Amino acid sequence: MYYTEDTAMKLYIIRHGDTDWNKQRRLQGQSDTELNEYGIRLAQITGEALKDIRFDHIFSSPLKRAYRTAEIIRGGRTVPIVTDDRLKEIGFGINEGVSSELITADFHYFFDAPEKYKPAEGGETYEQLCARSRDFIDNVIVPLSVKEPDAVALVTAHGALNKSMMIYLNHLQIKNMWDGVFQKNCCVNIFDIDGFDFKMIQEAKIYY
Repeated sequence: MYYTEDTAMKLYIIRHGDTDWNKQRRLQGQSDTELNEYGIRLAQITGEALKDIRFDHIFSSPLKRAYRTAEIIRGGRTVPIVTDDRLKEIGFGINEGVSSELITADFHYFFDAPEKYKPAEGGETYEQLCARSRDFIDNVIVPLSVKEPDAVALVTAHGALNKSMMIYLNHLQIKNMWDGVFQKNCCVNIFDIDGFDFKMIQEAKIYY
């Protein structure tokens, strides 16, 4: 099937709202932190901006900060929120909860040279992160786009997780992980999905 915008499913990929650990620059990873008041407000503003979008399907990381963001953006819609462990943030192992300023010097590779990044004990590699996000796209989003080409789907997740999906959708490599616009809290990315044909139509837009 060839890509045509008129028949492509719309996929919205949104990062969760702000948390206290975001403000404290602590590595969250898969720690189950919650939105703070500012994060709730960001989700509310984003939800208001998207209030006229018809979301037919909503998927979320099971972590509270992402799930609550999905709930707020969903608003009065009756669409169920489906959680998926593949949408969890990258695991930082023993570094979770630690200030990013106190991590070993090698941590700068996480952003500056992703292909050289080595996780701390118990953490995930970028290869592991990308494998599970790609599996979600291939086995959930792509079949949905074939079955319901007119559908609009929302995914709420996390900074690194979202970028891992985006490098796959943009046919890029791990070394390109942080190319493009930084994923601020509650930023909105939009892709057209037509089977395995992908096209980015909006990157990291914020409404606050």
